[in-house]
Amino acid sequence: MATNPLLQVLEGYLQATTERQQLIVSNMANIDTPGYHARDLNFEQALQRAEGGADGMQLSPVVQEVQGLPERADGNDVNIDRESMLLSETQIQYQLGVQLVKGQFQQLLTAIKDSN
Repeated sequence: MATNPLLQVLEGYLQATTERQQLIVSNMANIDTPGYHARDLNFEQALQRAEGGADGMQLSPVVQEVQGLPERADGNDVNIDRESMLLSETQIQYQLGVQLVKGQFQQLLTAIKDSN
């Protein structure tokens, strides 16, 4: 059975947005942790890995500390406004991915109906 390459890419896209959302929530949860540094996903690199992941080999997205954020006196650099904005952006990206997956399944359903 042949697999749909676009669905594989969309699966990787949804996995990347899910992981990014988890990182953002973790940053928010650690806003009062002394010395904690905000982490984020290299989203572009994660998407490139999803596109190239046709071998079936799952590569973990690159999680890295965010550079250049101002630190507070306790060494923590989490900014709640930044994290809230990123969370909203990531939720929209996830919703877009879900809509694209639905569209792919709708096309498959239409093709099945038309072949009968």
